[in-house]
Amino acid sequence: MMAAAQNGNSQAYHRLLSQVAIRLRSYYARRLPQAMIDDTVQEVLVAIHLKRHTYDPSRSFEVWLMAIARYKWIDLLRSLKTKATEALDDDFPIPDHGEAVENARAIDQLLATLSPAQSDVIRLVKLQGLSIEEASAVSGQSAELVKVNIHRGIKKLISFLRVGRNAD
Repeated sequence: MMAAAQNGNSQAYHRLLSQVAIRLRSYYARRLPQAMIDDTVQEVLVAIHLKRHTYDPSRSFEVWLMAIARYKWIDLLRSLKTKATEALDDDFPIPDHGEAVENARAIDQLLATLSPAQSDVIRLVKLQGLSIEEASAVSGQSAELVKVNIHRGIKKLISFLRVGRNAD
């Protein structure tokens, strides 16, 4: 196909570059990080385009191609070596999720004091933001029962919390 491309056959050249791109992606997949593969393949395709007149049809195209691919790979590795690296700061902020985890655990413990029907609809409506109708469909309770269970469940939680404070 390369010989045909050198003779001006644009369809052969297009097919050749498509097949070469697939071959190069496979070659670089074992040698480079995923984020660098497409750019490197493009560089090789440009090099092939610029140097296509140097290809000798009496020799193996695969050897010629892989020599270019290897040299581009080595050039890339050399450029990575010379690029300045940025030192990582030891003090970078990491969000503390401890309070959120503790709060979620406390809510789970509180809801465990309720009946399953009450805790389920409180989770659905008050924590997950579902509407009464959506909670009704998910829980299998009627819309009126969902409202009643939410009201009674919250009333029980308030009572439980008041008793807990008075005990302290």
